[in-house]
Amino acid sequence: MPGVFGIRTFYLEEYMEYREFLDFLAIAEKLKCNTRHSWTSSGRHESVAEHSWRLALMAYLLKDEFPEVDISKVIVMGLFHDMGEAVTGDIPAFVKTEADEITEEGAIEGLLSKLPAKQNEELRSLFEEMKAQESVEAKLYKALDKLEALIQHNEADLSTWLPLEYDLQMTYGTRECEFSEYIKGLRDTVRDDSRRKAGTQDMQ
Repeated sequence: MPGVFGIRTFYLEEYMEYREFLDFLAIAEKLKCNTRHSWTSSGRHESVAEHSWRLALMAYLLKDEFPEVDISKVIVMGLFHDMGEAVTGDIPAFVKTEADEITEEGAIEGLLSKLPAKQNEELRSLFEEMKAQESVEAKLYKALDKLEALIQHNEADLSTWLPLEYDLQMTYGTRECEFSEYIKGLRDTVRDDSRRKAGTQDMQ
């Protein structure tokens, strides 16, 4: 509704006030600071924000392969899925526990509570959909989340791989990719790249 001098007045229940908008961005900025286990091709740890950005990019680039999917929703899933790590930091999947998952969910709950009701409800519903893994959108997001990590490992120097990752590059994300023939083919191509990276055909 119009305010002083005809300027629209923003109310918290519908819009983010300027300071609340900036405060939320300040928390999200931690995703630029908090690093993941993965290394980049330039020899540094990648940030959580970089992983989320490329996951969203992957979704957009595959939109024509999945015309029945709401790609905009998948992009938002990619951008927000690790938001809790702005508070908790990243814990590699191979050491992450159920307790860690609960802690991260609590962090997400706290962050969403800072948003206006409409955005709170939208994102809460989105996180529930991602967790349920029933919609095609949720399945695509999850598969791309796994694949992005594998691709990043292939792009990093082999010296950054842990011994257990030679097996993980062959097994990580297999179940999540089963829902789509295209995604399974992409997973197989990434797997082939891992074999070439490791310089062996013995990786199964």
